[in-house]
Amino acid sequence: MTADRIDTGRIPSGLHPVMQALAEAGAALAQLIRGGGDLGAPVGTNADGDGQKALDVLADDLFRNALAGAGVRWFASEEQEQALPLDPQGALAVALDPLDGSSNIDTNLSIGSIFSIYPAEATAEASFLRPARQQIGAGYIIYGPRCAMMVSFGDGVQHYALDPDSGRFRLVDDRLSMPDCSFEFAINASNYRHWPRPVRAYIDDCLAGIDGPRERNFNMRWLASLVAEAHRILMRGGVFLYPADARKGYERGRLRLLYECAPIAFLVEQAGGRATDTAEPILDLVTTALHQRTPFVFGSAEKVARIAAYHDLPEPEISALFGNRGLFRA
Repeated sequence: MTADRIDTGRIPSGLHPVMQALAEAGAALAQLIRGGGDLGAPVGTNADGDGQKALDVLADDLFRNALAGAGVRWFASEEQEQALPLDPQGALAVALDPLDGSSNIDTNLSIGSIFSIYPAEATAEASFLRPARQQIGAGYIIYGPRCAMMVSFGDGVQHYALDPDSGRFRLVDDRLSMPDCSFEFAINASNYRHWPRPVRAYIDDCLAGIDGPRERNFNMRWLASLVAEAHRILMRGGVFLYPADARKGYERGRLRLLYECAPIAFLVEQAGGRATDTAEPILDLVTTALHQRTPFVFGSAEKVARIAAYHDLPEPEISALFGNRGLFRA
C-alpha cells in the first residue's frame, strides 16, 4: 500500500493505516471513473435486492483489497450480505457503501463512497450492531468535477481534495463548518402522494414561498446521490429529506443506517448541523441489522428541528395545516 495517499497531520495516529487505505482506493476509483468505459452496465443485484452496476462491484473489490492490509478486522459492505473477516489481529471495523449514487454513472453526475469506522470486537455482529454514536471516524469521497474527501474523527470535519498529479488527498480545511442557513431543500417530490402528513405540510410551507407561513422563497434540489446532496449541504447549508412513506418496502425509509445515514449524520453533527430519522437523532439509534433502513433528515440545525416539530404536532393540528396550506390537495 502506498504510504502517502493523504495528509496525515490531523488524523489520529491509530487511524493512519486505514485512512491511507481508504485514500488509496478512492484515488484509484477516481482514476477509473475518469477513464470511462461501460461502468454503468448492469451486472445483477446485491444481497439486499438493489440493482448492481459494473462500477459497484469494482468499487467493492478496490476498497476491500486496500483495507485488507490496514489493521481492519471486519469489513461490512452494502454490496455484501454478511460482514467479512479481513485481519484477525485488526483493531478496527469498517462499514462501507463502495459506490453511492450508481444510477448516475451513465449521466456523469457526482457519485461517491461512504465509510464508517468502529473499534473491532470479537464478532462482526458486536462490531457493527451498536449505537451509531460509537463511530470513531466517518466520511465520504465524492467523485465530481473535483474529487474530495470529507472526514471526521469526532473533532470537527476535515476537507481534503485529491491532487490528480500526485494521487494524494491534500488538506483544504481542517475544521469545516456548515453555514447557518440556506433556503434550499432536497427531496424527491415525485413521491409527494406517499409521504406522511408532517412531511407534506413542511414541503407545502416551503413551496408557498414568500406568500406562505415561512415568508421565504425556497429552491428545491434532487440529485439521487446521497454523497452529492451531503456535500452541497455541508458546503452551503440547507436540508435533505428521505422520509418513510406508504409504498411497500419504504415503510422504514430506504437509506441504510449503517452504511449511509450513520456516517453522514456523524459528519453533519461535527459540522454544526443535525441529523434525525424525522424525530430522533440518527446517532442515538442502535443498528440491529447490517442492512437496516431508516428515514433520514439532515442539514442546517434550525431546519431539521423544524421538521421534527411538524412530527410532534397532534394529528388534528397536522390535518388542519395540510387542509389550509396543502398546495397539491385534490
